[in-house]
Amino acid sequence: MIHKFTQDDTRIVLDVNSGAVHVIDKIVYDILDGYKEKTVEEIIEQFGDKYKKEQLVEAIYEIKTLENEGLLFTEDTYVNHPAFKNRQPVVKALCLHIAHDCNLLCKYCFASQGDFKGQRSLMSEEVGKKALDFLIENSGSRRNLEVDFFGGEPLMNFDVVKKLVAYGRSREKESKKRFRFTITTNGVLLNDENMQYINENMDNVVLSIDGRKEVNDNMRYTVNGSGTYDIIVPKFLKMAKIRNGKSYFVRGTFTKENLDFSKDVLHLADLGFDNTSVEPVVTEDCYDYAIKEEDLETIFNQYEVLTNEYIKRQKEGNGFTFFHFMLDLDQGPCVVKRLSGCGAGSEYLAITPEGDIYPCHQFVGDEDFLMGNVTEGSIKKCTQVDFSNAHVYNKEKCNNCWAKFYCSGGCHANAYNFNHDIHKPYELGCEMEKKRIECSLVIQAKLMNQ
Repeated sequence: MIHKFTQDDTRIVLDVNSGAVHVIDKIVYDILDGYKEKTVEEIIEQFGDKYKKEQLVEAIYEIKTLENEGLLFTEDTYVNHPAFKNRQPVVKALCLHIAHDCNLLCKYCFASQGDFKGQRSLMSEEVGKKALDFLIENSGSRRNLEVDFFGGEPLMNFDVVKKLVAYGRSREKESKKRFRFTITTNGVLLNDENMQYINENMDNVVLSIDGRKEVNDNMRYTVNGSGTYDIIVPKFLKMAKIRNGKSYFVRGTFTKENLDFSKDVLHLADLGFDNTSVEPVVTEDCYDYAIKEEDLETIFNQYEVLTNEYIKRQKEGNGFTFFHFMLDLDQGPCVVKRLSGCGAGSEYLAITPEGDIYPCHQFVGDEDFLMGNVTEGSIKKCTQVDFSNAHVYNKEKCNNCWAKFYCSGGCHANAYNFNHDIHKPYELGCEMEKKRIECSLVIQAKLMNQ
């Protein structure tokens, strides 16, 4: 399977199964469509009025050479790969809902402004410790374990965060594990003391901001209705500075109300943030800010605008990182990851303040997906197996999609929320992801060519 496309002045063909990417000229681009079905003579006859015979023969030879080298029209053999067929999923990451409460009232919040459509509550130290014990006991031989302190707003329960970090560290040596902690915060409660602690103890920090002041404050505001931009920007800039090379992201959401989101990404870069992620809102059509199919053309254009500026700034030496353009041309660390995606429900689980286990943070509160409780120490294996089997070969629309090894089948929660089936991907998300992949390939092609 191949995928070819043109963006600006660049023609690219991706060999889906090998992951090889080729920048090609127009004659090869034209020939590729019917190459597998036509003889050399038929190709020469078809394009004889457009190209010289010797040009066509040379182009066909180039294609054939790549094919013989396993870099074009390769077969998909991963379904029978031993690492995929014999995989034994183990839990390697937890999203700890340290606080089902929040000090903001963001319009688009999937968590109902922090309470996940339930009672506002904070995780106790006892439940948090049981969650870390659960992760250790269900992680098999895996050494590195991921824990994300999430909410609501985690800083509303920061004392417990610190106690759980200390507890995790205390168990590392005897359990032969290594915890990597992340915290996601809206930043309102950041101060010098907790920023210093976060910098010293968190492997990654996610800072929530939507971009320009008017965009951010339209969606992200406090309980008294005031915007957050002026409160959080100085704190985020300080946090980014003291990270001094350690991982962090400023993460935002764009909606129908700011379809010119490339300006928000660039605004964050201009403020001085090196690592950004601005992602499309995912919500029901009934909301004014929901993204719809009619918006895709505008969104695609914005990704192209961002692509060109991204390349320009990289060449000028003042580049930044945009999460959705960080494409791994080696197609990830292993075949299982490429086929199975985020691992929600099998390798990645969410834990509520009460210790309830769900496939991920977006399933929290849906009793159909309650998988157990950490105080009991076990989970519903049938649900874990269902999610483990929700890979690209068991998703009809993914199986023949050229992007399957990059998006890995998309988000299970989005699939379920829109189609009531984790095996049917969220189509708008698919289209946007494919465009981002194309932009990422163009970026790498142009920067590598430089």
